[in-house]
Amino acid sequence: MNLKDRWGRLDPATRKWFMDNPGCQILPRTITAVISKETGENLPTGMHGEAPMSREDQDFIRSKMDEPGN
Repeated sequence: MNLKDRWGRLDPATRKWFMDNPGCQILPRTITAVISKETGENLPTGMHGEAPMSREDQDFIRSKMDEPGN
């Protein structure tokens, strides 16, 4: 998915969801739909509308959690 490149286009509520769920490996279809709407890109999904999270994306979220103010 490459969350790092999309982070700046995500709504603060969506970013908070990621911060609250840093170990998520599969994005629920509701979050996948929100991300697609906010970024204007259709994410690749499985047959149930869920999108996989890469280890790189999980590491990126954890690095954001370590930033001051989070």
